[in-house]
Amino acid sequence: MTRPFEGIRILDFTQVFAGPLASYQLSLLGAEVIKVERPGGEDMRGRRSAGQTEGRTSPGWIAINANKKNIALDLKHPDAVRVVKRLVLDCDVVMENFRAGIMDKLGIGYDVLKAINPKLIYCCVSGFGREGPLSDDPAYDGKIQALSGIMSVTGHADAGPVRAGFAVCDATAGMTAAFAVASALFQRTHTGKGQLVDVAMYDSALTMQAPAVGGFTIAGKDPGPSGNRAISGLPTADLFPVKDGHLLLAVNNEKQFVALMAAIDRNDVLSDPRFVDWTARLANEPALNEIICAAFAEADADTWEAKLREYDVPCAQIQTVGEAVNHEQLAARNYMQTVETHEGPVRLATTGFRMEHGDAELTDGFAWVGEHTDDVLAAAGYGKGDIAALRDSGAVS
Repeated sequence: MTRPFEGIRILDFTQVFAGPLASYQLSLLGAEVIKVERPGGEDMRGRRSAGQTEGRTSPGWIAINANKKNIALDLKHPDAVRVVKRLVLDCDVVMENFRAGIMDKLGIGYDVLKAINPKLIYCCVSGFGREGPLSDDPAYDGKIQALSGIMSVTGHADAGPVRAGFAVCDATAGMTAAFAVASALFQRTHTGKGQLVDVAMYDSALTMQAPAVGGFTIAGKDPGPSGNRAISGLPTADLFPVKDGHLLLAVNNEKQFVALMAAIDRNDVLSDPRFVDWTARLANEPALNEIICAAFAEADADTWEAKLREYDVPCAQIQTVGEAVNHEQLAARNYMQTVETHEGPVRLATTGFRMEHGDAELTDGFAWVGEHTDDVLAAAGYGKGDIAALRDSGAVS
């Protein structure tokens, strides 16, 4: 079955995380992605994890750059610029995440490439977009977390601002970029026109926080840190200790509260005036916590999770990333997929959705720097002599 983006060709200049995640998602859905790297490769390729064997490629880089072809171009060389212009003739999408203006300085910005291919979708991913007082500023995930308010609502009030445990703003911008490119491609089916798609990490981070943004703009409430408490603010939607660790409860309505009390064998709580409704429960939160914690102290997390599920009480143990990716739920959905690479088989995350027709598929491992340079240039009409001359000049490798 044909995947959604079969026949779509993307020339991908992105690096590090946000941009490569976007093009990786599109590649899983059938797009042909040609990744452009400088000779020697981008820095992220060689960024090793703690304890990683010397000489092997960064796992984090592989995780978002599999499924792509690779060509090596020195974009400061005029012949490499000419190569880009030739490749763009047969591309549907260009993606880049340089600082604003860099591609223009190289001579391959949107206006230049649009003149060559009017149907081209040109997606740029940056910290702040192409307009505004911060448009020229460099951006990193931590900087955007700080500016967007994410750090102000993460952690506990007595501990100060806390950064999220992964590059959440990079990830959000990457998924936003994939959605934006898909939107532009669909619109092109109606208009026949390409366009500039301008993705900002800052904007994306606030879009992800839409309820909090609305809470401020509509109700004037600027949220603060809530620890492990759900945004509902209810005392039974929080992290609780059990005999061997912790359990996260997500009890957010009356039916769930009644079920929780039944599960911990404390139906008497339901007739206690201190806990008759949510207002009373919030007013008497310490007493309610004491009841729940006393019950949870009697058994381990496995036991409580199994029992609470029987009563349809939303809860979860705290898993590591390793435990999460090995969960039987993901196996049932073919979420983690295995592919052969230059360094052996690897198992990687795919898309967060399944499709009845043309589902996501991890078909290829990662490429060495410039592994497909000759093939891509030949497909664009360059002869063997032309390619050799480009290599000799240092424009390609």
